Amino acid sequence: MTSAARFDPAGWNGTASRDQLAKETDFRALMSTFPSGVAVVTSQDQQGALRGSTCTSLCSVSLRPPILLVSLHLRSGTLATIRRSGSFAVNFLHSRGRYAAELFSTAVADRFRRIEWERTPNLSQPWLVRDAHATAECRLTETVEVADHGVVFGVVREVLTVRGAPAPLLYGEREYRRWPEALAAEG
Repeated sequence: MTSAARFDPAGWNGTASRDQLAKETDFRALMSTFPSGVAVVTSQDQQGALRGSTCTSLCSVSLRPPILLVSLHLRSGTLATIRRSGSFAVNFLHSRGRYAAELFSTAVADRFRRIEWERTPNLSQPWLVRDAHATAECRLTETVEVADHGVVFGVVREVLTVRGAPAPLLYGEREYRRWPEALAAEG
């Protein structure tokens, strides 16, 4: 069962003045200092519409049952398709998946014709087989609207992994990095 809720954070409902909120540029700069893995969230609805978005806003929620969340802009075609289809895939990119990360962060038409993909075995969602070291096949459980984003919760039906895949792709300080490069930058 899926549902949509609206969360109106304190200070965002129009009662706070602009000087009570952090500047958008400062907030972006702050978040860029927190590196994370890179994923492409994909979905296909019953009419065959394929959508995908690069995403670094994701995390695990629960182990029992296995639930993860992703955050997508409310105007995202990917979010709309997930809501229609009731399922999605989270493709965790490896270090050679940078092209996919860049491709799905743009509004380029026919993105799925520019990349190799297959359907996931259970929910038939787009699986970026050449670019992902792991993929979570998810059934939508709930979406919550927070400000200008939809937080999408999905129960993980299956985990698909690629043996011998390169290390995960990272994004931080407004650039892509491979796992070993991130460690070498410390030394």
